[in-house]
Amino acid sequence: MATPNHRQENQRVYILHTYPFKETSLIAEVFTEKFGRIPVVAKGARRPRSSIRGMLQSFQVLLANWSGKSELKSLNGLEWCERLTILEGDALMCGFYINELMMRLLQRDEPHIDLFHFYHETILALSEGRELTITLRRFELKLLQALGYAVTLDHDEDSNPIIPDKIYRYEAEYGACDLMKTDHGIKVLGKTLLDMASDQYISKETQQQSKQLMRYLLGFYLGDKPLHSKQLFVDLQG
Repeated sequence: MATPNHRQENQRVYILHTYPFKETSLIAEVFTEKFGRIPVVAKGARRPRSSIRGMLQSFQVLLANWSGKSELKSLNGLEWCERLTILEGDALMCGFYINELMMRLLQRDEPHIDLFHFYHETILALSEGRELTITLRRFELKLLQALGYAVTLDHDEDSNPIIPDKIYRYEAEYGACDLMKTDHGIKVLGKTLLDMASDQYISKETQQQSKQLMRYLLGFYLGDKPLHSKQLFVDLQG
């Protein structure tokens, strides 16, 4: 586990979530480019005249300075890094959804540089309204793979190549197998798995089955506690 140094300056970050702390401050859960997810306290950020109050926004790349030896760091400064990113309508709900996934699945103080860059690209795609459901499937898969969860798509559990026209049963932590081997998991066509492995979501069947597969896998790793963004997202998810 990587622990940030006592003082960091001009680090690229995204704000995942904020909540009140004491009378005038906020704690921000920050996803950083180099250090992963860390909590920082923004002292006085709830005061009307706070210089950083309006900058603690989700979906914006920021440059942050922080210090401290404990797990909870002190936020010393924020600056705008790039142009303002605006998410509206369904795209905004998608943003809330992926931020909640990050909050639930990302451990603190574990660097995920590649995931940071993919998250950045995902936010830009959402802001441009590009294929929202496909954008989510790509991010969900990337997130699980970045966290080390086995999501094998091109071979079955016995290391045999996936056959496109074969129907498999996909079980979390095991992968695809013959239908007769287990009653767990969900049914999925081999072509869907291969399409996901090659990042191809053109087929309507692939889009539908990949949504079902990722919903199942995320449910497995998230456990029984429901996502708060689920109700907001129900229309888009179908």
